[in-house]
Amino acid sequence: MPIDWEPIWLTLRLAGVTTLLLLMLGVPLAGWLALSRFRLKPVVEAVISLPLVLPPSVVGFYLLLAFSPTSSFGAWLLRIADLQLVFSFEGLVVASLLYSLPFMVHPIQAGLENLPVSWREASYTLGQSRFKTFWRVLLPNCKPALLSGIVLTFAHTIGEFGLVLMIGGNLPGETRVASIAIYDEVELLHFQTAHAYAALLLALSFAILLLVYIINKRVTV
Repeated sequence: MPIDWEPIWLTLRLAGVTTLLLLMLGVPLAGWLALSRFRLKPVVEAVISLPLVLPPSVVGFYLLLAFSPTSSFGAWLLRIADLQLVFSFEGLVVASLLYSLPFMVHPIQAGLENLPVSWREASYTLGQSRFKTFWRVLLPNCKPALLSGIVLTFAHTIGEFGLVLMIGGNLPGETRVASIAIYDEVELLHFQTAHAYAALLLALSFAILLLVYIINKRVTV
């Protein structure tokens, strides 16, 4: 049985949008965590890291409650922006942003923290502001960390299942991503089709990881 390519393209679209948005949000956040001396920083780091230890179904359940039109937040979104996040692609994006956040933030934060402090001090001595120092001095020297954050976020979003199922359900063309398609085909005992989907995701994930290892090796040599 030939596979339906729509779930594959939808998965890649979700991973691409999530990675792009998290790159814009995660870089400043990682910079603040790496350079800030805020006393409650451990609390912020713990909140960001929660998706690393919580089952996806737990995160998905609470997001489902929050996004539901019957909740205060969901009703407010529906009233103000005519936006319903439950069982929609937009909901998958928001959920993926929250669930994949640590995979973007942590590598970049670690890369920034490992840079010599003297680089910052030299930049400040030359009259550069903290903003210019971060974007022109520190960030360009964190290319391996940036690449790791981008790749891990993209690959992690591709493999999401429990969270996607809770928030998006299984709507063809809207929320039926590849991981859901595999589950559907197995339930229908269409193992050949399920194997085709799984093999595609396996090959794609391996290619992405191989690429990042090759690039990181060249950058650090």
